[in-house]
Amino acid sequence: MNDWKSAAESALDKKIERLAEVGGGDFAQSYSAQLAGGERLFIKTHCNPPAGFFSTEAAGLMWLRDTAVVAVPEVRGFSDEPPFLALEWIAVAGSGVASGRHESEFGRSLARLHRVAQTEFGRADQRTTGSLALSNEPCSKWVEFFATRRLLPLAKIAHDRNALSSKDISAVEKLAQRLDTLDIPEEPPSLLHGDLWAGNRLLDASGVSWLIDPAAHNSHREFDLAMMQLFGGFGPECFTAYHDEYPLQPDWQKRISLHQLAPLIVHAIKFGSAYVAPIRKALKVWL
Repeated sequence: MNDWKSAAESALDKKIERLAEVGGGDFAQSYSAQLAGGERLFIKTHCNPPAGFFSTEAAGLMWLRDTAVVAVPEVRGFSDEPPFLALEWIAVAGSGVASGRHESEFGRSLARLHRVAQTEFGRADQRTTGSLALSNEPCSKWVEFFATRRLLPLAKIAHDRNALSSKDISAVEKLAQRLDTLDIPEEPPSLLHGDLWAGNRLLDASGVSWLIDPAAHNSHREFDLAMMQLFGGFGPECFTAYHDEYPLQPDWQKRISLHQLAPLIVHAIKFGSAYVAPIRKALKVWL
């Protein structure tokens, strides 16, 4: 701990007087940090993160924050060696449960984020994202990006880690090869949060929704919406307000299972066989 703590104090130009571990997430160790003078920050670290992990996350947070259309905590300091990320502390609402008004406000904010013009799919800095270090090397077409930067690499990792059967892996590879025959409506690349499950959205005491822990990259905006529906936690008002602000293509709901395939495979790799059945169900729809 001393290495990253000292590095954080140097970056913040203040001594950390108290650290208290806080829960959340499946990857990093997280702390509430009180600085000299009383300011409170959120700091996370990891004993052996992928290369460039925290600087990549910091860049993603700053991209999202710089749009000025969604609430994102300010990055106060970061380092890859020793690894840490220090963020503005967000005072979470007592219940943490969003009302219909809060859902609508968040849906409109997310739609405005997705409207911010991007030029290519992936990341200009070509940094990988997530604990599986998925490639974000830029592509001009979404089908190429989803096939070569998500489905095929995940199929290989699933094979190497025995997370899916050979039949399932062959099905994923087959789908990747025929994505361009599925008539998926073309969309310009959107700046995505990239891991938008309910745990990565915080509701503060004033009712504002904040985004944390991004795997930010440019891709099809339906991916964020599909991720939001994978584990629930977002009300119907959110999606209605999103559609009112930035109308979705016809039949977008039918494509949710396609976009969910990548995160489902990630979860099968990381957490086990409980995710195999929904992967097979989605593959059956699209093959």
